[in-house]
Amino acid sequence: MSSETAAAQTSAGTVTGADTGIDKPATDSATQPTGAARRRGPFRVGERVQLTDERGRMNTITLEVGGAFHTHRGFLNHDEIIGKVDGSVVSNNIGQQYQTLRPLLSDFVLSMPRGAAVVYPKDAGQIVTMADIFPGARVVEAGVGSGALSISLLRAVGDGGYLHSFERREEFADIARGNVETIFGGPHPAWQISLGDFQEEVVRAEAPGSVDRVVLDMLAPWECLDAVATVLAPGGVWINYVATVTQLSRTAEAIRADGRFTEPDAWESMVRGWHLEGLAVRPDHRMVAHTGFLLVTRRLADGVTGISVKRRPSKTEFSEEDLNAWTPGAVGERAVSDKKLRRAARDAIAGTNVQDDPSVTN
Repeated sequence: MSSETAAAQTSAGTVTGADTGIDKPATDSATQPTGAARRRGPFRVGERVQLTDERGRMNTITLEVGGAFHTHRGFLNHDEIIGKVDGSVVSNNIGQQYQTLRPLLSDFVLSMPRGAAVVYPKDAGQIVTMADIFPGARVVEAGVGSGALSISLLRAVGDGGYLHSFERREEFADIARGNVETIFGGPHPAWQISLGDFQEEVVRAEAPGSVDRVVLDMLAPWECLDAVATVLAPGGVWINYVATVTQLSRTAEAIRADGRFTEPDAWESMVRGWHLEGLAVRPDHRMVAHTGFLLVTRRLADGVTGISVKRRPSKTEFSEEDLNAWTPGAVGERAVSDKKLRRAARDAIAGTNVQDDPSVTN
């Protein structure tokens, strides 16, 4: 490679590795995807940091100038962590060592402020994969809750994609907005959140056949059949996250009866960790078992009738008792007090106050 060519490529946005001679993409912060800079560089004021002590106990703190983390075994000044690189080991006032790391997405989701139950990482990962959420996709979701699934969807669609989230409760929308802006370092350019009922608002906001994927996390997804069929493009994927067998059954039967979708598939996942210590290798005593069911189907072309899968006849009518089994109280959902929601919203918004040092190259 000539020196002129190398100079031209460097000015065009690539850098040449000093040892290998391989051209590498430039990492200027202006060209990085949203949120990438927040995941790199030294620890900053306002950032969340995960501390792991010598016995493997983990705590997550938010860095403050002059702040301190106290335990029964001394205190650790935040100033000892601010400016350190990710993965450093620091000591408190009596020599107790702590490993410092930025929380992963799975860590953040399980510890972030919340007003509603979050979609667990094991389910969010399957939603992104099994619904084929691709970079640049146009996605709509309903049931934002605390924003856990929205974060995964935004990472999948990228800056060039589109995610329109619908939430009925303003308090939940505020919490989700704070959590999303915390992990991405500010508003995401692909995200829009609207208040209101999904089945009413989505047909006003989105043109018919303009959406690639629909993701619903709600009590009664079967009520949204017409709205989903209207906005979803032919071949588009509709995935539902429901908590109970009754919801799963009723949603599946409604999709079959509608005729505009393919035969639905459903499953659940359970994750069991393993204890690894020398020859003591065994399953953990605790595991993340049932959290919810996933049900996926695809939109057929207009005017096409879906192929019915031949099966043995079974009862498909729902009794009054069945219809009442999916109410919030019946599925074990506890009411969240307004006071708790306001506190969670304040905590979520506070997480966006990270002080980026312009002199630091991320």
